[in-house]
Parts: sequence; C-alpha cells; structure tokens
Amino acid sequence: MDTQQTPTVAHAEPFRHFDAWFAEAGAKEVNDPHAMTLATVGTDGRPSARIVLLKGHDEGGFVFYTNTQSRKGDELAAHPFAALLFHWKSLLRQVRIEGDVQPVTAAEADAYYASRPRLSRIGAWSSDQSRPLSSRSVLEQRVAENEAKYPGDDIPRPPHWSGYRIVPGYFEFWQDMPFRLHDRTTYTRQDGGWAVGKLFP
Repeated sequence: MDTQQTPTVAHAEPFRHFDAWFAEAGAKEVNDPHAMTLATVGTDGRPSARIVLLKGHDEGGFVFYTNTQSRKGDELAAHPFAALLFHWKSLLRQVRIEGDVQPVTAAEADAYYASRPRLSRIGAWSSDQSRPLSSRSVLEQRVAENEAKYPGDDIPRPPHWSGYRIVPGYFEFWQDMPFRLHDRTTYTRQDGGWAVGKLFP
C-alpha cells in the first residue's frame, strides 16, 4: 500500500487538513490543482454546476471571481449557498466543501482584478457572461472597442465583476483505498468548533 492509499489522519480542524492536501496537489497534480467544481441552486430550484478556479483560501473561506450578472451570479443572489468539489486524480483524492456564500469586499475584488492580465481585464468589460451570443464576431468587436477605450494598463474594474467567498460549514476528505473501501473523513461546524467523523465508503 503506497502513501496515496493510506487512511486519512484527521486534524483538529479542516483548514490544516486542506492546506496539507492542497500543497501535495500543487506539487503532484498534472492538471490545475486550483480547479474546483462549483455547484449552486438554480433560480428554478434545480442544481447547476461548473468548473471555476480557486483564487484564495484561509479560515474565512474559499474565494473565486466572476461576472456577478452571470448564471452563477444570479443563482447565488437567489440562493447564497454553494458546494465545492476538488478532484485531484493523480493523488486519488477528492475534497467536498459546503457552506454559505458571501461577496468579497470591493478592496479584495479591486486587488485581484488589478493582478489579472490586461486582456482578461478587457474581457471582463466585453463579455455579457452566460447571455446568448449571436456570433463570435460580436465578442471580438467588443474586445476591440474596449481595447481602444482603455489603451493603457489603467483599466477600472467593471461594477458587475467581483468575487464570492464560500464560508464552509462542512468538509469531506475522500481518499481512494483498495477494493473500493475508500476512506472518508468529515468535519462539521458545531458551536464554534468542528466535529470530526468518518463515513462508510
């Protein structure tokens, strides 16, 4: 049995556990270790999921950025609760996170937006994310117009572009084990602390 098939040793709280696994994923995962599935509740009450990128995490929560007028933005406005899933295939591991969703501060959004490549910032002005697009040329024309409007590097953050923070109330750390006898460790927020448990595979 190699180290990837060793039962998980639980920490007192889940953030140390996540940090340890995330560091390993950063060193060993051949694909983007920051990629995570974001699941939301649609305005019709049905689930909706897509891949987004983790842009920051600490004990306050897990942060990503997007167009707030996108489908996910509309869904989070209606139902400010979400689930995340990290799948690190090379490590045979998954992490599930569930929690309430809060907007990041304007200062946080400004700081991250300013760090993005210039064309990504132009794209934030040019795309009506999740809305119907009649042809690719329409998007390309908008990009050209905004490049002309903002010829330098001083590109303000659009009012409809910001970030969200998922504040965890639940974690599950899943580790592949032989014969599908997988190891599942859970953390549930209770009374200001965390209750640690295990689940049958």
